[in-house]
Amino acid sequence: MEISISNKAKGISPSPTLAIDSKFKMMKKEGIDVVGFGAGEPDFDTPEHIKAAAIKAITDGFTKYTPASGTVELKKAIVNKLKEENNLDYEISDIVVSNGAKHSLVNAFMAILNPGDEVIIPTPFWVSYPEMVKLADGKPVFVETTEEKNFKFEIADLEKVLNDKTKALVLNNPSNPTGMLYTRDELKKIADFAVKNNIYVISDEIYEALVYDGKESYISIASFGDEIKDLTIIVNGVSKTYAMTGWRIGYTASDAKIAKAMSNIQSHATSNPNSIAQVAATAALTGPKDEVIKMKDAFFERRNRLVELINNIEGVSCINPDGAFYVMMNISSLIGRKYENTVIDNVDTLCELLLSEVKLALVPGTGFGAPNFVRWSYATGMDNINEGIRRLNSFIEKLS
Repeated sequence: MEISISNKAKGISPSPTLAIDSKFKMMKKEGIDVVGFGAGEPDFDTPEHIKAAAIKAITDGFTKYTPASGTVELKKAIVNKLKEENNLDYEISDIVVSNGAKHSLVNAFMAILNPGDEVIIPTPFWVSYPEMVKLADGKPVFVETTEEKNFKFEIADLEKVLNDKTKALVLNNPSNPTGMLYTRDELKKIADFAVKNNIYVISDEIYEALVYDGKESYISIASFGDEIKDLTIIVNGVSKTYAMTGWRIGYTASDAKIAKAMSNIQSHATSNPNSIAQVAATAALTGPKDEVIKMKDAFFERRNRLVELINNIEGVSCINPDGAFYVMMNISSLIGRKYENTVIDNVDTLCELLLSEVKLALVPGTGFGAPNFVRWSYATGMDNINEGIRRLNSFIEKLS
């Protein structure tokens, strides 16, 4: 019998960030001296009080099914967080807890898209957005941004691609992979555009706690009035802020009708998120934030160091990101140069050479819609950053 897979499955590309991280970890396991900057994963441990809450949940026997969309206790904690930190009023019925923010995004697209609906995605984008839209039978429509404009789109850019099939706009703020942050005035203009044209905003706020340089406290686009709030699906989680990537807890806040649709979808796809992880997430949201502040301070210092080092190397450059823990390095001047007998014809070749020749794992920008860039994650120690830059510099010095 011939093995056959669906056309939808054939059209979905694998995640390049996870592929690089997987290869990096395999090389590490084999004893190879490789330095990696691929994964968007804090290198800190989950804070002790969160782990203690999870252990207590196990010993208390909290190991059964919960409601499909999450426990009441966790939803209450999310509602309180949104009120206290974002000045947003939501009800428990507006909240859906899922198996990570990635799962939350899939639920959101599944809940609002019909076949052929278009979703505006600014480039550079997080690698999974287009694939998620396609999984939900939608069509990703890209709006290019430039480094000269800090990788931000303007309303005129949105108006060029707007049509009667436009259903939603993806807003990742701060951004993976660029680290850029939209200001209050810029967000207000985006909100007005969405309301005027009656399109949803999928507001991915997973990096909201990581904003630097004394920027204004994080502003959610949903806070600009009831009309935009009704059109916004907030996506967030505990993975980045609390170093809980493996716990897999994300959530959405949206209009109750959308929340109900997402809950129904999830009830058939996965049932409830992990019961123990939900207790841990509740402890994270309601507990002390001392470790969060320490992690943010460390990321800030690492960002400053990495940006300085990159801009001191001839042939590459980067701008200073406002948030998250990524730097997009411009490598356009390296295209066409040679490493020994190999021509660097594109960013993928460059990253392959860096991995094979100097054991430096970076993510090529092609997966982000940015073919002249490489993404660094500075969610790693300062020693790794220094060593990674040393290896990059030694590689570039050998180019002809």
